[in-house]
Amino acid sequence: MTPPPPPDDGVPPRPEGPGGPPPGPWHGWLPRPARLLLPLVLPALLIGAAGSLVLLAVTWVADRLEGVLWSTVPRALGLSGTSGGWTVAVLTAAGLAVGLAVWRFPGGTGPDPATRGLVDPPLPPSVLPGVLVAAVIGLASGVSLGPENPITSVNVALAVALGMRALPKVPGTAWAALAAAGTVGAMFGTPVAAALLLSEVAGPPDPRPLWDRLFAPLVAAGAGALTTVLAAAPTFALDLGPRPDLRPVDGLTAMAVASVCALVGLVAVALLPYSHRLFHRLRHPVAVPACGGLVLGLLGVLGGRITLFKGSEQMRELTGDPAAYTAAGLALIVAVKLVALVVAASCGFQGGRIFPAVFIGVALGMLAHAVAGSVPLALAVPAAVLGVLLATTRQGWLSLFMAAVVGSDIALLPLLCVAALPAWLLVTGRPLMQVVPGRAPAGAG
Repeated sequence: MTPPPPPDDGVPPRPEGPGGPPPGPWHGWLPRPARLLLPLVLPALLIGAAGSLVLLAVTWVADRLEGVLWSTVPRALGLSGTSGGWTVAVLTAAGLAVGLAVWRFPGGTGPDPATRGLVDPPLPPSVLPGVLVAAVIGLASGVSLGPENPITSVNVALAVALGMRALPKVPGTAWAALAAAGTVGAMFGTPVAAALLLSEVAGPPDPRPLWDRLFAPLVAAGAGALTTVLAAAPTFALDLGPRPDLRPVDGLTAMAVASVCALVGLVAVALLPYSHRLFHRLRHPVAVPACGGLVLGLLGVLGGRITLFKGSEQMRELTGDPAAYTAAGLALIVAVKLVALVVAASCGFQGGRIFPAVFIGVALGMLAHAVAGSVPLALAVPAAVLGVLLATTRQGWLSLFMAAVVGSDIALLPLLCVAALPAWLLVTGRPLMQVVPGRAPAGAG
Protein backbone atom coordinates (compact mmCIF):
# COMPACT_ATOMS: atom_id res chain seq x y z
CA MET A 1 0.00 0.00 0.00
CA THR A 2 2.50 2.63 -1.21
CA PRO A 3 1.51 6.14 -2.29
CA PRO A 4 0.16 6.17 -5.85
CA PRO A 5 2.09 7.75 -8.72
CA PRO A 6 2.00 11.43 -9.63
CA PRO A 7 -0.16 13.42 -9.83
CA ASP A 8 -1.89 11.35 -7.11
CA ASP A 9 1.26 10.69 -5.07
CA GLY A 10 0.12 12.72 -2.12
CA VAL A 11 1.53 16.09 -3.26
CA PRO A 12 -0.31 18.12 -5.90
CA PRO A 13 2.01 19.45 -8.62
CA ARG A 14 3.16 22.97 -7.81
CA PRO A 15 2.16 25.50 -10.47
CA GLU A 16 5.40 27.00 -11.68
CA GLY A 17 4.07 29.64 -14.03
CA PRO A 18 2.65 33.11 -13.36
CA GLY A 19 -0.19 33.13 -10.87
CA GLY A 20 1.03 30.06 -8.99
CA PRO A 21 2.10 30.10 -5.36
CA PRO A 22 5.61 31.33 -4.67
CA PRO A 23 8.22 28.58 -5.01
CA GLY A 24 9.72 27.08 -1.87
CA PRO A 25 13.34 27.69 -0.88
CA TRP A 26 14.35 24.40 -2.53
CA HIS A 27 12.84 25.38 -5.91
CA GLY A 28 15.46 25.69 -8.60
CA TRP A 29 18.14 23.44 -7.14
CA LEU A 30 16.09 20.30 -6.52
CA PRO A 31 14.69 18.18 -9.38
CA ARG A 32 10.91 17.89 -9.57
CA PRO A 33 10.73 14.37 -8.01
CA ALA A 34 12.60 15.65 -4.97
CA ARG A 35 10.33 18.72 -4.74
CA LEU A 36 7.33 16.38 -4.67
CA LEU A 37 8.82 14.18 -1.95
CA LEU A 38 10.18 16.83 0.37
CA PRO A 39 6.80 18.17 1.63
CA LEU A 40 5.92 14.62 2.75
CA VAL A 41 8.76 14.48 5.28
CA LEU A 42 7.04 16.33 8.14
CA PRO A 43 3.69 14.46 7.88
CA ALA A 44 5.60 11.16 7.65
CA LEU A 45 7.65 11.99 10.75
CA LEU A 46 4.54 12.90 12.73
CA ILE A 47 2.58 9.83 11.65
CA GLY A 48 5.48 7.45 12.34
CA ALA A 49 6.12 8.85 15.81
CA ALA A 50 2.39 8.93 16.64
CA GLY A 51 1.98 5.32 15.51
CA SER A 52 4.79 4.27 17.80
CA LEU A 53 3.23 6.13 20.72
CA VAL A 54 -0.08 4.31 20.15
CA LEU A 55 1.78 0.98 20.18
CA LEU A 56 3.70 1.90 23.33
CA ALA A 57 0.54 3.07 25.09
CA VAL A 58 -1.39 -0.10 24.26
CA THR A 59 1.56 -2.26 25.33
CA TRP A 60 1.92 -0.35 28.61
CA VAL A 61 -1.78 -0.68 29.45
CA ALA A 62 -1.77 -4.38 28.52
CA ASP A 63 1.30 -5.02 30.68
CA ARG A 64 -0.31 -3.31 33.68
CA LEU A 65 -3.52 -5.27 33.19
CA GLU A 66 -1.54 -8.49 32.82
CA GLY A 67 0.03 -7.90 36.22
CA VAL A 68 -3.39 -7.35 37.76
CA LEU A 69 -4.94 -10.45 36.17
CA TRP A 70 -2.10 -12.88 36.80
CA SER A 71 -0.61 -11.59 40.03
CA THR A 72 -2.58 -8.99 42.00
CA VAL A 73 -6.06 -10.53 41.83
CA PRO A 74 -5.13 -14.19 42.48
CA ARG A 75 -2.85 -13.16 45.33
CA ALA A 76 -5.67 -11.13 46.88
CA LEU A 77 -7.94 -14.18 46.59
CA GLY A 78 -5.33 -16.49 48.08
CA LEU A 79 -4.93 -18.37 44.80
CA SER A 80 -2.00 -19.24 42.56
CA GLY A 81 -1.80 -17.21 39.36
CA THR A 82 -0.06 -20.13 37.66
CA SER A 83 -2.67 -22.78 38.48
CA GLY A 84 -4.66 -24.48 35.77
CA GLY A 85 -7.97 -23.33 37.20
CA TRP A 86 -6.90 -19.69 37.18
CA THR A 87 -5.61 -20.00 33.60
CA VAL A 88 -8.97 -21.32 32.42
CA ALA A 89 -10.86 -18.66 34.40
CA VAL A 90 -8.81 -15.73 33.06
CA LEU A 91 -9.02 -16.75 29.40
CA THR A 92 -12.73 -17.59 29.59
CA ALA A 93 -13.40 -14.23 31.24
CA ALA A 94 -11.31 -12.56 28.53
CA GLY A 95 -13.47 -14.20 25.88
CA LEU A 96 -16.62 -12.95 27.61
CA ALA A 97 -15.18 -9.43 27.83
CA VAL A 98 -14.21 -9.39 24.15
CA GLY A 99 -17.65 -10.74 23.24
CA LEU A 100 -19.32 -7.96 25.19
CA ALA A 101 -17.10 -5.42 23.43
CA VAL A 102 -18.20 -6.83 20.07
CA TRP A 103 -21.86 -6.91 21.09
CA ARG A 104 -22.40 -3.84 23.24
CA PHE A 105 -19.48 -1.46 22.77
CA PRO A 106 -20.46 1.64 20.74
CA GLY A 107 -19.47 0.80 17.18
CA GLY A 108 -18.41 -2.74 18.13
CA THR A 109 -15.00 -3.90 16.93
CA GLY A 110 -15.55 -3.80 13.18
CA PRO A 111 -15.20 -6.71 10.75
CA ASP A 112 -14.34 -10.21 11.94
CA PRO A 113 -10.58 -10.11 12.74
CA ALA A 114 -10.15 -13.51 11.05
CA THR A 115 -10.96 -11.85 7.71
CA ARG A 116 -8.37 -9.07 8.00
CA GLY A 117 -4.64 -9.05 7.33
CA LEU A 118 -1.82 -6.84 8.53
CA VAL A 119 -2.38 -4.00 6.02
CA ASP A 120 -6.02 -3.70 4.98
CA PRO A 121 -8.46 -0.92 4.02
CA PRO A 122 -9.02 1.55 6.88
CA LEU A 123 -11.67 0.84 9.50
CA PRO A 124 -14.33 3.45 10.34
CA PRO A 125 -13.23 5.59 13.33
CA SER A 126 -16.32 4.53 15.31
CA VAL A 127 -14.97 0.99 15.84
CA LEU A 128 -11.48 1.98 17.00
CA PRO A 129 -12.24 2.17 20.75
CA GLY A 130 -13.70 -1.34 20.62
CA VAL A 131 -10.70 -2.65 18.70
CA LEU A 132 -8.29 -1.15 21.25
CA VAL A 133 -10.23 -2.52 24.22
CA ALA A 134 -10.39 -6.00 22.69
CA ALA A 135 -6.67 -5.89 21.78
CA VAL A 136 -5.63 -4.91 25.32
CA ILE A 137 -7.78 -7.67 26.83
CA GLY A 138 -6.29 -10.28 24.51
CA LEU A 139 -2.69 -9.20 25.09
CA ALA A 140 -3.10 -9.08 28.87
CA SER A 141 -5.00 -12.33 29.30
CA GLY A 142 -2.56 -14.58 27.44
CA VAL A 143 -4.32 -15.02 24.08
CA SER A 144 -1.91 -16.43 21.47
CA LEU A 145 -1.96 -13.41 19.16
CA GLY A 146 0.33 -10.41 18.67
CA PRO A 147 -0.49 -6.69 18.63
CA GLU A 148 0.45 -6.06 15.00
CA ASN A 149 -2.92 -6.32 13.24
CA PRO A 150 -5.12 -4.24 15.59
CA ILE A 151 -2.47 -1.56 16.19
CA THR A 152 -1.83 -1.21 12.46
CA SER A 153 -5.58 -1.01 11.78
CA VAL A 154 -6.04 1.70 14.41
CA ASN A 155 -3.09 3.76 13.19
CA VAL A 156 -4.13 3.49 9.54
CA ALA A 157 -7.72 4.51 10.35
CA LEU A 158 -6.59 7.49 12.44
CA ALA A 159 -4.06 8.65 9.86
CA VAL A 160 -6.57 8.47 7.01
CA ALA A 161 -9.36 10.18 8.96
CA LEU A 162 -7.19 13.00 10.33
CA GLY A 163 -5.01 13.36 7.26
CA MET A 164 -7.93 13.65 4.85
CA ARG A 165 -9.42 16.34 7.08
CA ALA A 166 -6.17 18.31 7.31
CA LEU A 167 -5.08 17.90 3.67
CA PRO A 168 -8.06 16.69 1.62
CA LYS A 169 -6.09 16.77 -1.63
CA VAL A 170 -3.75 14.05 -0.40
CA PRO A 171 -5.28 10.64 -1.24
CA GLY A 172 -6.21 8.26 1.56
CA THR A 173 -3.84 5.61 0.20
CA ALA A 174 -0.89 7.90 0.90
CA TRP A 175 -1.94 8.39 4.54
CA ALA A 176 -2.56 4.66 4.92
CA ALA A 177 0.88 3.82 3.54
CA LEU A 178 2.58 6.20 5.96
CA ALA A 179 0.67 4.81 8.95
CA ALA A 180 1.26 1.18 8.01
CA ALA A 181 4.97 1.77 7.48
CA GLY A 182 5.33 3.74 10.71
CA THR A 183 3.57 1.04 12.71
CA VAL A 184 5.58 -1.83 11.24
CA GLY A 185 8.80 0.10 11.82
CA ALA A 186 7.77 0.72 15.43
CA MET A 187 6.67 -2.88 15.96
CA PHE A 188 9.96 -4.44 14.87
CA GLY A 189 12.31 -1.62 15.84
CA THR A 190 13.65 -0.98 12.33
CA PRO A 191 12.40 0.70 9.13
CA VAL A 192 13.85 -2.20 7.10
CA ALA A 193 10.91 -4.41 8.07
CA ALA A 194 8.45 -1.81 6.75
CA ALA A 195 10.30 -1.38 3.47
CA LEU A 196 10.39 -5.13 2.88
CA LEU A 197 6.71 -5.50 3.73
CA LEU A 198 5.54 -2.60 1.56
CA SER A 199 7.64 -3.77 -1.37
CA GLU A 200 5.42 -6.88 -1.53
CA VAL A 201 2.04 -5.12 -1.19
CA ALA A 202 0.20 -4.95 -4.49
CA GLY A 203 -0.65 -1.48 -5.70
CA PRO A 204 -1.47 0.44 -8.88
CA PRO A 205 1.17 0.68 -11.61
CA ASP A 206 3.78 3.26 -10.65
CA PRO A 207 6.61 4.28 -13.02
CA ARG A 208 8.64 5.94 -10.27
CA PRO A 209 11.88 4.36 -8.98
CA LEU A 210 11.41 2.07 -5.98
CA TRP A 211 13.10 4.48 -3.56
CA ASP A 212 10.85 7.33 -4.71
CA ARG A 213 7.83 5.15 -3.95
CA LEU A 214 9.19 4.09 -0.57
CA PHE A 215 10.71 7.42 0.46
CA ALA A 216 7.85 8.81 2.56
CA PRO A 217 6.88 5.42 4.08
CA LEU A 218 10.54 4.91 5.03
CA VAL A 219 10.60 8.29 6.76
CA ALA A 220 7.50 7.24 8.73
CA ALA A 221 8.99 3.83 9.48
CA GLY A 222 12.24 5.40 10.63
CA ALA A 223 10.40 7.79 12.94
CA GLY A 224 8.30 4.96 14.36
CA ALA A 225 11.28 2.68 14.85
CA LEU A 226 13.41 5.39 16.48
CA THR A 227 10.60 6.37 18.87
CA THR A 228 10.11 2.75 19.95
CA VAL A 229 13.83 2.05 20.30
CA LEU A 230 14.37 5.14 22.43
CA ALA A 231 11.44 4.24 24.68
CA ALA A 232 11.56 0.44 24.86
CA ALA A 233 14.54 -0.97 22.89
CA PRO A 234 12.62 -3.96 21.42
CA THR A 235 14.56 -6.84 19.93
CA PHE A 236 13.79 -10.26 18.49
CA ALA A 237 17.41 -11.40 18.58
CA LEU A 238 17.99 -14.57 20.59
CA ASP A 239 21.10 -16.02 22.19
CA LEU A 240 21.36 -19.34 20.35
CA GLY A 241 24.90 -20.15 21.35
CA PRO A 242 27.98 -20.39 19.14
CA ARG A 243 27.59 -21.43 15.54
CA PRO A 244 30.24 -23.73 14.07
CA ASP A 245 31.75 -22.87 10.72
CA LEU A 246 29.30 -23.37 7.89
CA ARG A 247 29.64 -26.60 5.94
CA PRO A 248 28.17 -27.61 2.54
CA VAL A 249 25.73 -29.92 4.31
CA ASP A 250 24.33 -26.97 6.26
CA GLY A 251 22.66 -25.69 3.09
CA LEU A 252 20.75 -28.94 2.69
CA THR A 253 19.93 -28.95 6.40
CA ALA A 254 18.54 -25.40 6.30
CA MET A 255 16.41 -26.22 3.24
CA ALA A 256 15.05 -29.37 4.92
CA VAL A 257 14.24 -27.60 8.21
CA ALA A 258 12.60 -24.61 6.49
CA SER A 259 10.53 -26.86 4.22
CA VAL A 260 9.29 -29.13 7.02
CA CYS A 261 8.42 -26.12 9.16
CA ALA A 262 6.60 -24.51 6.23
CA LEU A 263 4.46 -27.63 6.04
CA VAL A 264 3.73 -27.31 9.77
CA GLY A 265 2.70 -23.68 9.20
CA LEU A 266 0.43 -24.76 6.35
CA VAL A 267 -1.38 -27.03 8.81
CA ALA A 268 -2.42 -23.92 10.75
CA VAL A 269 -3.45 -22.19 7.52
CA ALA A 270 -5.59 -25.18 6.52
CA LEU A 271 -7.23 -25.50 9.95
CA LEU A 272 -8.23 -21.84 10.29
CA PRO A 273 -11.39 -21.85 8.12
CA TYR A 274 -12.65 -25.07 9.72
CA SER A 275 -12.08 -23.69 13.22
CA HIS A 276 -13.72 -20.42 12.23
CA ARG A 277 -16.80 -22.15 10.87
CA LEU A 278 -17.05 -24.37 13.97
CA PHE A 279 -16.90 -21.52 16.47
CA HIS A 280 -19.25 -19.30 14.50
CA ARG A 281 -21.95 -21.95 14.57
CA LEU A 282 -22.61 -20.54 18.05
CA ARG A 283 -23.75 -17.35 16.26
CA HIS A 284 -24.08 -15.15 19.35
CA PRO A 285 -21.26 -12.54 19.43
CA VAL A 286 -20.56 -13.19 23.12
CA ALA A 287 -20.69 -16.99 22.93
CA VAL A 288 -18.08 -17.25 20.14
CA PRO A 289 -15.10 -15.61 21.92
CA ALA A 290 -16.22 -16.95 25.33
CA CYS A 291 -16.09 -20.51 24.02
CA GLY A 292 -12.78 -19.71 22.32
CA GLY A 293 -11.39 -18.36 25.58
CA LEU A 294 -12.40 -21.55 27.38
CA VAL A 295 -10.60 -23.67 24.77
CA LEU A 296 -7.52 -21.43 24.99
CA GLY A 297 -7.53 -21.81 28.77
CA LEU A 298 -7.62 -25.59 28.50
CA LEU A 299 -4.81 -25.49 25.94
CA GLY A 300 -2.81 -23.30 28.33
CA VAL A 301 -3.23 -25.90 31.05
CA LEU A 302 -2.06 -28.61 28.66
CA GLY A 303 0.95 -26.77 27.26
CA GLY A 304 1.90 -24.70 30.29
CA ARG A 305 2.22 -20.97 30.74
CA ILE A 306 4.96 -20.80 28.10
CA THR A 307 2.33 -21.44 25.42
CA LEU A 308 0.30 -18.37 26.46
CA PHE A 309 0.62 -14.75 25.31
CA LYS A 310 2.02 -13.40 22.05
CA GLY A 311 5.33 -15.27 22.38
CA SER A 312 8.07 -12.62 22.29
CA GLU A 313 9.07 -13.03 25.94
CA GLN A 314 8.26 -16.73 25.96
CA MET A 315 10.69 -17.53 23.15
CA ARG A 316 13.51 -16.00 25.20
CA GLU A 317 12.47 -18.19 28.11
CA LEU A 318 12.45 -21.18 25.76
CA THR A 319 15.95 -20.56 24.42
CA GLY A 320 17.36 -19.48 27.79
CA ASP A 321 17.89 -23.10 28.82
CA PRO A 322 17.48 -25.44 25.81
CA ALA A 323 18.61 -28.46 27.83
CA ALA A 324 15.55 -28.11 30.07
CA TYR A 325 13.23 -29.23 27.24
CA THR A 326 13.03 -32.74 25.82
CA ALA A 327 12.01 -33.47 22.26
CA ALA A 328 8.61 -34.68 23.48
CA GLY A 329 8.14 -31.53 25.57
CA LEU A 330 9.00 -29.30 22.60
CA ALA A 331 6.64 -31.24 20.33
CA LEU A 332 3.83 -30.67 22.85
CA ILE A 333 4.63 -26.95 23.02
CA VAL A 334 4.56 -26.68 19.21
CA ALA A 335 1.27 -28.56 18.91
CA VAL A 336 -0.46 -26.57 21.67
CA LYS A 337 0.75 -23.19 20.40
CA LEU A 338 -0.23 -24.05 16.84
CA VAL A 339 -3.76 -24.99 17.86
CA ALA A 340 -3.97 -21.97 20.19
CA LEU A 341 -3.01 -19.66 17.30
CA VAL A 342 -5.71 -21.16 15.09
CA VAL A 343 -8.35 -20.95 17.83
CA ALA A 344 -7.48 -17.39 18.83
CA ALA A 345 -7.44 -16.20 15.21
CA SER A 346 -10.80 -17.78 14.43
CA CYS A 347 -13.04 -16.88 17.37
CA GLY A 348 -13.10 -13.08 17.41
CA PHE A 349 -10.01 -12.05 19.38
CA GLN A 350 -8.12 -9.04 18.05
CA GLY A 351 -4.51 -9.80 17.15
CA GLY A 352 -1.95 -10.75 14.55
CA ARG A 353 -0.27 -14.00 13.59
CA ILE A 354 3.38 -12.92 13.24
CA PHE A 355 4.45 -12.95 16.90
CA PRO A 356 3.04 -16.41 17.76
CA ALA A 357 4.31 -17.77 14.43
CA VAL A 358 7.84 -16.68 15.35
CA PHE A 359 7.48 -18.49 18.70
CA ILE A 360 6.32 -21.64 16.92
CA GLY A 361 9.33 -21.40 14.60
CA VAL A 362 11.70 -21.06 17.55
CA ALA A 363 10.18 -24.10 19.26
CA LEU A 364 10.35 -26.10 16.01
CA GLY A 365 14.00 -25.17 15.53
CA MET A 366 14.76 -26.34 19.04
CA LEU A 367 12.87 -29.55 18.30
CA ALA A 368 14.96 -30.13 15.16
CA HIS A 369 18.11 -29.65 17.21
CA ALA A 370 16.84 -32.01 19.93
CA VAL A 371 15.98 -34.73 17.40
CA ALA A 372 19.16 -34.34 15.32
CA GLY A 373 21.93 -33.09 17.57
CA SER A 374 24.20 -32.54 14.57
CA VAL A 375 21.99 -29.63 13.47
CA PRO A 376 23.34 -26.51 15.23
CA LEU A 377 20.71 -24.62 17.23
CA ALA A 378 21.94 -21.36 15.72
CA LEU A 379 21.04 -22.74 12.26
CA ALA A 380 17.91 -24.73 13.07
CA VAL A 381 16.01 -21.90 14.79
CA PRO A 382 16.35 -19.23 12.04
CA ALA A 383 15.54 -21.80 9.32
CA ALA A 384 12.46 -22.95 11.23
CA VAL A 385 11.26 -19.38 11.81
CA LEU A 386 11.70 -18.74 8.09
CA GLY A 387 9.58 -21.74 7.12
CA VAL A 388 6.72 -21.02 9.53
CA LEU A 389 6.54 -17.34 8.59
CA LEU A 390 6.56 -18.10 4.86
CA ALA A 391 3.53 -20.32 5.37
CA THR A 392 1.58 -18.05 7.71
CA THR A 393 2.37 -14.60 6.26
CA ARG A 394 3.27 -15.33 2.61
CA GLN A 395 5.70 -12.39 2.89
CA GLY A 396 9.05 -13.63 1.59
CA TRP A 397 11.20 -10.60 2.42
CA LEU A 398 9.68 -10.12 5.86
CA SER A 399 10.16 -13.83 6.64
CA LEU A 400 13.84 -13.68 5.65
CA PHE A 401 14.30 -10.53 7.70
CA MET A 402 12.71 -12.00 10.83
CA ALA A 403 14.69 -15.22 10.51
CA ALA A 404 17.96 -13.28 10.19
CA VAL A 405 17.07 -11.05 13.15
CA VAL A 406 16.20 -14.02 15.38
CA GLY A 407 19.50 -15.69 14.47
CA SER A 408 21.41 -12.39 14.93
CA ASP A 409 24.06 -13.71 12.54
CA ILE A 410 24.46 -11.97 9.20
CA ALA A 411 26.59 -14.86 7.92
CA LEU A 412 23.42 -17.00 7.83
CA LEU A 413 21.65 -14.71 5.37
CA PRO A 414 22.92 -16.39 2.15
CA LEU A 415 21.99 -19.77 3.59
CA LEU A 416 18.52 -18.57 4.56
CA CYS A 417 17.96 -17.14 1.08
CA VAL A 418 18.69 -20.56 -0.39
CA ALA A 419 16.58 -22.31 2.26
CA ALA A 420 13.61 -20.07 1.40
CA LEU A 421 13.41 -21.35 -2.19
CA PRO A 422 12.09 -24.91 -1.66
CA ALA A 423 9.90 -23.68 1.22
CA TRP A 424 8.40 -21.06 -1.07
CA LEU A 425 7.54 -23.72 -3.65
CA LEU A 426 5.50 -25.43 -0.93
CA VAL A 427 3.57 -22.33 0.17
CA THR A 428 3.07 -20.32 -3.01
CA GLY A 429 -0.44 -20.45 -4.41
CA ARG A 430 -1.88 -21.75 -1.13
CA PRO A 431 -4.64 -19.89 0.72
CA LEU A 432 -3.58 -17.14 3.12
CA MET A 433 -4.00 -17.53 6.87
CA GLN A 434 -7.10 -15.42 6.61
CA VAL A 435 -10.77 -16.31 6.31
CA VAL A 436 -12.50 -15.23 3.10
CA PRO A 437 -16.08 -14.20 3.95
CA GLY A 438 -18.66 -16.48 2.35
CA ARG A 439 -16.14 -19.11 1.25
CA ALA A 440 -16.48 -22.58 2.78
CA PRO A 441 -13.32 -24.55 3.62
CA ALA A 442 -12.06 -26.75 0.80
CA GLY A 443 -13.86 -30.03 0.90
CA ALA A 444 -16.55 -28.80 3.28
CA GLY A 445 -20.04 -29.91 2.53
